[in-house]
Amino acid sequence: MDTKALRQKILDLAIRGKLVPQDPDDEPASVLLEKIREQKQQMFKEGKLKKKDIKNDSIIFKGEDNLHYEKFQDGTVKCIEDEIPFELPEGWAWERLGNVSTIARGGSPRPIEDFLTDDKNGINWIKIGDTEKDGKYILHTKEKIKAAGLSKTRYVQSGDFLLTNSMSFGRPYILKTDGCIHDGWLVIGNIKTVFSQDYLYYALSSGFMYTTLSLLAAGSTVKNLKSDTVRSVLFPIPPLDEQERLACRLEELISFVDSINADEDKLVRIIEQTKSKILDLAIRGKLVPQDPNDKPASVLLERIRAEKEELIKQGKIKRDKKESVIFKGEDNSYYGIHLPDGWDWASLREIALSISDGSHNPPPDNGSGIPLLSAANINDNSILMNEISRWITNEEWKIENQRTNIEVGDVLLTIVGSIGRSAVVQNSNHFALQRSVAVIKPCLINPLYLMHIVQSPQIQKWLTDNSKGTAQKGIYLNALSLMIIPIPPLAEQARIVEKIHIAYKQLDLISNALL
Repeated sequence: MDTKALRQKILDLAIRGKLVPQDPDDEPASVLLEKIREQKQQMFKEGKLKKKDIKNDSIIFKGEDNLHYEKFQDGTVKCIEDEIPFELPEGWAWERLGNVSTIARGGSPRPIEDFLTDDKNGINWIKIGDTEKDGKYILHTKEKIKAAGLSKTRYVQSGDFLLTNSMSFGRPYILKTDGCIHDGWLVIGNIKTVFSQDYLYYALSSGFMYTTLSLLAAGSTVKNLKSDTVRSVLFPIPPLDEQERLACRLEELISFVDSINADEDKLVRIIEQTKSKILDLAIRGKLVPQDPNDKPASVLLERIRAEKEELIKQGKIKRDKKESVIFKGEDNSYYGIHLPDGWDWASLREIALSISDGSHNPPPDNGSGIPLLSAANINDNSILMNEISRWITNEEWKIENQRTNIEVGDVLLTIVGSIGRSAVVQNSNHFALQRSVAVIKPCLINPLYLMHIVQSPQIQKWLTDNSKGTAQKGIYLNALSLMIIPIPPLAEQARIVEKIHIAYKQLDLISNALL
C-alpha cells in the first residue's frame, strides 16, 4: 500500500473541506477575518503596528458575479478568479497567508563558529538537523549561540511555525522551544487568532501547499522561498470550530496511516529476514532433504576437474597454476558449518572456468548502442536493464567482451562499492561491464544455486571481511577466487533452487501487495 499517497489524499480532502461535515452554526471564516482586520487597524491607530506592517494587507471577497476579487490598500480592486485553486465549502474563505500572520526569514551571525557557545545559558540555535524525519515538533537544539549574535539573527518562540527555506524546502515544524533561526528557515507567527495549530500544520504539510510553494520557489539548482512569496500564498481557512474538528479527525487518520506504515516496515524486515534464513538453511544443507541415491559432490568435483582438463587440452581455457584441491580439516567445516553426507567444499577457483571483471578503463558514454553496466545495474537475482547510464559502440563492445566473454549461465557478482549482489545472465543480449562487476563462469555447477549461495549471510560476511579499501571498498579477483563454496550433489542443487524460488515467489507476492 502506498501510505504516502494515502496520507496526501487525506490531507487533500481536509483542505478542500471534504473530510468532516460543515456545521451551519459555526462562525464563518469571513467574520473571523473581518475581526482580525479591525483589530489590526485599531493596533495601527494605537501605534502598536507600523504602516509597513499593514501596507500589503488586502481583502479577498466574492462579487455579485460569484467571482473572487481582491481589494488593496490603495482602493484598487482586481479579479483573481484565475488564482483560486479550487472551490471552498460554505463558511470557508481564501486569504493571503501574510494577511493573517507574520512571516519572516531567519538570519545568521557570521562566522557562526565565533558565536557558538557551550554556556548552558546561551540561546538555542535552531538548525534543520534538530528535526526528526517526518517529525512535527522541534523540541530541543544541539547548539547554542552567544547573546552577542542576537542582533544578526531572528528570535522565535514556542508555538511559532518554522518552514524549511532551502534544499528540502517547504516542510513545516511546530516549535516547542524558544531560540534563534538561520536563513534556512522562515517563521510564521501570530497564528493563534485565526488558526488551530494542528490544522495549520497539516494544511502546510499537504501536497497542494508543497506544489504551490514549489511553483513559487526561486532558484534552479537550489529552490529557495522568500518571505514575501509565502506572504502572498492563498490559503484555505475554515471556521475555527471546523479547524478543531479537522485537526482531531486528521490526528486519528494520520495516526492510523502511520501505524500501517510501521507495520509495513516491520513486515518488510520480516520478509528480508525470512529470505536470509532460507539461504542460511540452504548453505547448511537443511533446506531440502538429502537423497541417498544422488551421486555425491565428490563425483561432481571429479567431473569438473576432468572437464576443465579437456578444455585446457582443446585450448579453450588456460590452466590456473594456482588452483588446488581444498584440503579438508578433521572437522571438514567452514563458516562454522558442518556439511551433510554427500556434500563437499570447493573454492570458487575450482568450480569456475574463469573469473574476470569488467573494464577498468571503460569507453566514454556514446549515448546509444550497447549497454555498459555497473554494480548499480545488478540487483539480487536480476539484471536491471531499464536504468542504463552509459552506452558504448558495437566495436567497443567487441573489445571489452574479449576478456569477459559474457554468456547465458554466467553469474555476475558486484565486487566494488555495494559488494555481494548477484544475478545470472538469462539471455544472449549483448552488454559490457565496468570493473565493479565480476563474471563467474561455473563449470557443471547450477548457476542459480551459485547465485543464491553467495547471497547467504555467511558468504556475504566473508565478502565484507575480505574487501579492501578506504573510500570505496572492493574485493580483488584473486581473493574472490579463494572463496569457499559448499557443493551439494547436482540433483540437490536443482531441488534447492526450486525450493528457494517457490518460497521467494510467495514472499514477493506479499512485498508487492505493500506497494
